[in-house]
Amino acid sequence: VPLVESGGGLVQPGGSLRLSCAASGFTFSRYIMRWHRQAPGKERELVASITSAGGSTYPSDSVKGRFIISRDNAKNTVYLQMNSLKPEDTAVYYCSAQWLSLPTYWGQGTQVTVSS
Repeated sequence: VPLVESGGGLVQPGGSLRLSCAASGFTFSRYIMRWHRQAPGKERELVASITSAGGSTYPSDSVKGRFIISRDNAKNTVYLQMNSLKPEDTAVYYCSAQWLSLPTYWGQGTQVTVSS
């Protein structure tokens, strides 16, 4: 399995979680990494992207100022630090890896539930 997410769980509104996505079987440092999420009954949504060397990040408007994407190429891992969580952040969170026009790798997802 090329991508494995972890770190999801149940958190109260206003709380924080850090998701991890561990990569294997490909040259991680070449790939643009992204986090996506999908809430029940909704389409999958792009949450944040990070360039291969980690020099640039692109959070979506819905999470800007609250979520931070980062990566450690030495550990083949991408992270999503989620702060000030809201109930509407509840979703299954997926990471993906893309390089040039090659097929995108996807993880199996990790559930995040924000509820009191």
